[in-house]
Amino acid sequence: MPAKSSQSATAVLPRPFVTANFAITADGRISTRNLTPATFSSPRDKRRLLEIRSGCDAILVGARTLSADSMKLGIPADLRAAREKRRKAAWPLRVIVSNTGRLDARAPFFTSGLPMPVVFTTRKITTRNCTALTGLCDLYLHLAEKVNLSAALATLREDYGIKRLVCEGGGTLLRALLVADLVDELHVTLCPRIFGGTKAPTLTGIAGEFLPRSTQLRLTEMLPVGDECFTRWRVVRA
Repeated sequence: MPAKSSQSATAVLPRPFVTANFAITADGRISTRNLTPATFSSPRDKRRLLEIRSGCDAILVGARTLSADSMKLGIPADLRAAREKRRKAAWPLRVIVSNTGRLDARAPFFTSGLPMPVVFTTRKITTRNCTALTGLCDLYLHLAEKVNLSAALATLREDYGIKRLVCEGGGTLLRALLVADLVDELHVTLCPRIFGGTKAPTLTGIAGEFLPRSTQLRLTEMLPVGDECFTRWRVVRA
């Protein structure tokens, strides 16, 4: 499908409820300094990730996370069957944000046979990459240097009927969503590991500048299981 141009949103538009799901070490890292896949959490946490995916209409990830983890963003057969019983599509919509459009059209994400994903990118995408992605996704082109996340979420709500979306990374994308005040809920699994270092990313990417404003959270669930602790937080707005 040809790329669809999209201008920046200038008003508050209806959007999906946005939750996020991350596993972190005891010192608050979501990955190693080499940005390796987050394999440090338990099988129970990985099942929880799939259950959260299954409960949402769409899954959102950034291009670097997609590449680092070789993600397909699928769910197992039992959860697909449960979704169909609830009269939902078997698969949640898969959504990628890439400011550069540097996506490998040969990656498992595009070749796995799952339903066609949605990609939001910018004018930075090359003609070659745009051509390579044609027919593999619904491609939205934002005429700016960065994807307008508010406009992207509004498109998902209006054009695809997405009411609930889960962001699975990475930290840079979560930070951008927080800066734009687009996060409503956060799932965090605290894992019994410590990585240390200044280059291992945190929930909001590589540790550095403060957010423009702090985000206040309210703990709504805490469940210790073995050596891990599953938590859920709601964003508090004035």
